[in-house]
Amino acid sequence: MKSYDVVAIGELLIDFTENGLSEQGNPLLEANPGGAPCNVLAMLAKLGRRTAFIGKVGNDQFGRQLKEAVEEAGIDTRALRMDDTVHTTLAFVHKKPDGDRDFSFYRNPGADIMLRADEVDEELIAASRVFHFGSLSLTHPEVREATHRAVELARRHGCMISFDPNLRPPLWSTLDEAKEQIAWGLEQCDVLKISDNEIQWFTGKDDFDEGIAFLQSKYGIPLILLSKGKDGSSAYYKRMRIDAAPFLQDNTIETTGAGDTFCACVLNFLLDHDLKDLHGRELEEMLTFANAAASLITTRKGALRVMPTREEVKKLLCSRKSIGDYLT
Repeated sequence: MKSYDVVAIGELLIDFTENGLSEQGNPLLEANPGGAPCNVLAMLAKLGRRTAFIGKVGNDQFGRQLKEAVEEAGIDTRALRMDDTVHTTLAFVHKKPDGDRDFSFYRNPGADIMLRADEVDEELIAASRVFHFGSLSLTHPEVREATHRAVELARRHGCMISFDPNLRPPLWSTLDEAKEQIAWGLEQCDVLKISDNEIQWFTGKDDFDEGIAFLQSKYGIPLILLSKGKDGSSAYYKRMRIDAAPFLQDNTIETTGAGDTFCACVLNFLLDHDLKDLHGRELEEMLTFANAAASLITTRKGALRVMPTREEVKKLLCSRKSIGDYLT
């Protein structure tokens, strides 16, 4: 028996998001806790899973705010390091008219990229059923080495390994380097969550099926989840492709955290099912629940502190489906 369901490594930062204008007409920015790995863990915690985070923040005002927020979300922070010399990473999120986002990062350096391999908690990883990571912890040498060490330990201790590229071009010195490091992540994972624009960028193929087939052939990933925003999502497993429709919201504010919420719901489902023996109906159920949860987060500002509950997701499902469908 393992003590944790999911342990994740990666970035934990402050997302400054727009929240109206001042009396002088200047934009007001809200300091939201952010970082994809902890967003995933926060949603899993809402679903009753035991989670823990490995990472680093500055021993400053924002770092202490983040530690408090993560703990309030029910995530174990015993492996969260506080750096006395480097400040917490900051991201400024600029919302586009369609709800998508542009990012400006203050991370040169930021505390999250200073995590070292010798600071990775092996006992914590050994105690987890699933290990999750993204590409932002592969952008710089020290944190890259720490991530490589963590993945090696996860494999050694029999964890299911989940990877979300979560491409952020401004954080890479070149996109060729990004492609090289993301390829390494693809070689490690059992479960891949990838977005429509990422699959097209990485494979150079406009057709999603062709792009996924390339990944399956080259990397042998057992389960690939493709998120397509307003077009829903797909699961590729063995020779199957299962599609699920989106849950479009009239009151969508922004898309921050939608992919992370989706990813968390997938991992939550897999914790109760055998990755080696999934069926089409199960995959459809999994995607439908994940799509519904992701749609709810688009109606809220921020992500980590406002993840939907299981009951909220079920209520949305009941409003769109026959009562009793997809209520796992």
